[in-house]
Amino acid sequence: MKELVVCSGKGGTGKTSVVASFAALAPAPVLVDCDVDAADLHLVIEPQVLRQEIFRCGREAVIRQDSCAACGHCLEVCQFDAVLAEPDGSGGQTFTIDPIACEGCGVCVHFCPEQAIDFPETVCGEWYVSRTRHGPFVHAQLGIAAENSGKLVTLVRAQARQLACEQGHNLVLVDGPPGIGCPVIASLAGADQVLVVTEPTMSGLHDLLRVVHLARHFHLPVSVCLNKHDLNSAVARRIEHHCEMERLAVVGRIPYDPQVTAAQLASTSVVEHDASPAAQAIEAAWRQVRKRLEI
Repeated sequence: MKELVVCSGKGGTGKTSVVASFAALAPAPVLVDCDVDAADLHLVIEPQVLRQEIFRCGREAVIRQDSCAACGHCLEVCQFDAVLAEPDGSGGQTFTIDPIACEGCGVCVHFCPEQAIDFPETVCGEWYVSRTRHGPFVHAQLGIAAENSGKLVTLVRAQARQLACEQGHNLVLVDGPPGIGCPVIASLAGADQVLVVTEPTMSGLHDLLRVVHLARHFHLPVSVCLNKHDLNSAVARRIEHHCEMERLAVVGRIPYDPQVTAAQLASTSVVEHDASPAAQAIEAAWRQVRKRLEI
């Protein structure tokens, strides 16, 4: 079993469009959307959810009002200003925890003299196993303002690998998140190949080099796909020069093509929608990637 992670140093480079097309071209892949903060691969491959699970990670302090002696000790020890004190109408105060400000450190729980503070696990989001026209699909949605996105990414990747082993799939195809942060690190670690999708802009070049540096930190084989390369030929040549200097293979050069947007509006990939120039370029890129994966 091989695992290909398609990522980008910045958002909006066309990464998900490339993954959706690879999903149609690959032989029976297991698909994964690791962009748990803003998942969008499901918009193109139309999954049918078979399994839905709650993702719990971290803890949050909650004061039991019937046990609280209103001593205010929790207010004194909290370093994050998460304890709120409000008048109770009888000259005293009522203490509560602001769930947004609470960091889940547990200090108030430990020092409460009445043991009146519960410390339950926090529901941070949901993850799903779905069926698509291309194969199984594991995806997730992190809750609003929730943390621990890296742990959720690790979970969905583990579920996808387990599914691939159980069902005999030889490829796990990952739509990674943009950037170089925690969820990207969780998406890349242990992958067999990394494909970075970039665009011919100066920010595209800058962020391409950042994510390549990150992938090489984990000693991962990296290649590059240059999307909409014909919109700025000068910057495209500059990116290819940097790739040559960094010994990075440019496996795909996709032209700007309105059919990509038309395919998105039809909830499908461009290779399924039309034999357009972009579709042909993505097919050529997939042949190169498949050689590198040896599948």
